[in-house]
Amino acid sequence: MGGTGRDGAGGGRLGSALSGIAVAVGCVLFLGGFVWGALVYQPYTVPTDSMVPTVDVGDRVLAERMGGEDVRRGDVVIFRDKDWGNLPMIKRVVGVGGDEVACCGDGGRLTVNGRALDEPYLRAEGRAAEDFTAKVPEGHLFLMGDDRRTSLDSRSHLEETDNGAVPRSAVEARVDAIAWPLDGGMVGRPDAFAELPGGVSRPGPVKLMVATVAGGAGLILGGAVYGPVAAWIGRARRPKPEAAGVV
Repeated sequence: MGGTGRDGAGGGRLGSALSGIAVAVGCVLFLGGFVWGALVYQPYTVPTDSMVPTVDVGDRVLAERMGGEDVRRGDVVIFRDKDWGNLPMIKRVVGVGGDEVACCGDGGRLTVNGRALDEPYLRAEGRAAEDFTAKVPEGHLFLMGDDRRTSLDSRSHLEETDNGAVPRSAVEARVDAIAWPLDGGMVGRPDAFAELPGGVSRPGPVKLMVATVAGGAGLILGGAVYGPVAAWIGRARRPKPEAAGVV
């Protein structure tokens, strides 16, 4: 009877130690995930409907901090340019240095270097746009909104020196995901741009970051719950004095 008690106590101490370790590791992952996210991503609230339906007015997006040199066609970027009011804006990159961007090709589609693009992410009733042709200077980006009817983008600056393009240095971040509303999900890379030279960029680490935070929360919860549950199970399994032969 004494041996059983010591085994039970030893098991309880081991369980408490494992529980403490789980909570400690969970705290590291949980807090580390938030710190990692704060260093890599910047939140941004979308102020206009120029990127509907990809992102809507008031959506809260996560934008990976990066310079414009890492941006490729199809990316949705946050940028700031003095010729555009020097305010943070959100648009999609449709052309890079050396490209010829034109509208409109077959079926009213945008063309890049003569290739007509399939753009399923556009607002359906906003596909048509005025005719234009723009040569993108090296080191610059041609930017357009996904709602081509309302977006004030590179088309509105065509008469300027750089044909409406902005320098890559104007880019502050690339949008990877919609954080709010919660069902927003990831912002994908369009297949149409993947077929052009250079392809599209790879998504940032937002999924891994979320998994780290969620895993940490799970360990904290599991570790905190284990102790009380183990103690309750131990009491339930402990033989009653009558069953142990004690009178």
